[in-house]
Amino acid sequence: MSVFSKFPRTFWVANTIELFERWAWYGFFMLFANYLTGSSDSGGLEFSQSQKGILMGVGTGILYFLPVLTGAIADRYGYRRVLLLAFTVYMSAFILLPMFSSFMGVFLMYIYLAIGAALFKPIIQATIAKTTTEETSSIGFGIFYMMVNVGAFFGPMVTLLFKGSSHLIFYVSAAMIGVNLLMLPFYKEPGRDEKAKQNQSLGEAFKAIFLNMAGIFKDIKFIIFLLIVAGFWTMYNQLFFTLPVFVAQWVDTGILYDFFHTYIPFFSENYSPAPGVMDAEFITNADSFYIILLQVLVSSLVMRLKPLHSMMTGFLVCSIGMALTFISQHVLFTFVAIFIFSLGEMAGSPKISEYIGRLAPGDKKALYMGYSFIPVFIGNILAGFVSGVVYQRMSDKVDITYRFAAEKGLDIPDGLSTGAYFDEVARQANLTPQELTDLLWNTYQPSHIWMVLLGIGFTAVLALFIYDKAISKK
Repeated sequence: MSVFSKFPRTFWVANTIELFERWAWYGFFMLFANYLTGSSDSGGLEFSQSQKGILMGVGTGILYFLPVLTGAIADRYGYRRVLLLAFTVYMSAFILLPMFSSFMGVFLMYIYLAIGAALFKPIIQATIAKTTTEETSSIGFGIFYMMVNVGAFFGPMVTLLFKGSSHLIFYVSAAMIGVNLLMLPFYKEPGRDEKAKQNQSLGEAFKAIFLNMAGIFKDIKFIIFLLIVAGFWTMYNQLFFTLPVFVAQWVDTGILYDFFHTYIPFFSENYSPAPGVMDAEFITNADSFYIILLQVLVSSLVMRLKPLHSMMTGFLVCSIGMALTFISQHVLFTFVAIFIFSLGEMAGSPKISEYIGRLAPGDKKALYMGYSFIPVFIGNILAGFVSGVVYQRMSDKVDITYRFAAEKGLDIPDGLSTGAYFDEVARQANLTPQELTDLLWNTYQPSHIWMVLLGIGFTAVLALFIYDKAISKK
């Protein structure tokens, strides 16, 4: 307990702000893919998977690219001012986003939301770094990452309660940002670099950033590592981009619904879009639950491994787990696969930052850590392509249903929602919706996308192994 007393009040305020910000972000983001592609009958926008992939991939990629610039803005104008701006953008974006239904309108509003997140992102991490010492930094960042995962778990669990109205999902997230606005007066800004505050204009700061970026790209070893890690993030992001859609389209959650309906009716009453069905996001949110329970244990098991070895192990397990989530229609199998995925995530993901810290020259550690966004940025862009074009061609239930109806020569009326279209196809084929789903599953093999995801993950593991043997040793 003596260690906890060494943290200043701003440290705890910053962690609380982080918790509510992650609560707001994941509260909508875990549901976002199904909101974009779901049937209008259930409040969805009926975008194609390709449109979803572009929107989520590019928008989220921009979010992870901008902090290198927004960090300079925060240093120049002050953390509290930029936090106020970030929260204002955040809240207004959450309120405005559900008012748009066209692809371009939603895309532009999501970019606007990403700007708010990008303004926020570097400030809290910098605050944690400045309010911890060499003695307290390890436990300090451990508390920070725990807050991230607590927010990531409870965010979707709360917003799912309001899924009956898609607008309310965004308004709940806006309310969480509103809580942070109330927290802001308690946030005492840590000391900023005097050069950034007084002697350097914002233009000069941006110029220095891009000059440093050019210098970073001369470190071939570092760039190769970042490109390899981008493969991991491409596979990892399918947890948010693709898996909720796949579960909603293909996985039979009836056995889970029956269990909760019998023993814990609260869950079947509040996390079920229809009798016999559980919300897909309720299933995929198990990842955050596993991390909250087991991160400390897994970290203690891999702490003695070299970062690269831990990453290789984590990436491999993560890839196997992600591939397994797409193999079966059985929801219990999906839970086990997500558990395997989370074990790999816990073993590999935290070691990325640790390795970058070791890789960086002694006088450039902060600079190198700042550019650790590059693989996350690239990974989001590529994840959008896999979740969009690739998933639509291989596994999208809507496209497969259209294909089936055309092959069978069924006469389906125009103007139906995607949900009503599927029900009409089932009726004309003399099948129940579940029987049609099983027929499409067995005929068109949408589960084969697991090979794509496993291939991406295995490629990253193999590349990291070669990197360790051929480059890292030097």
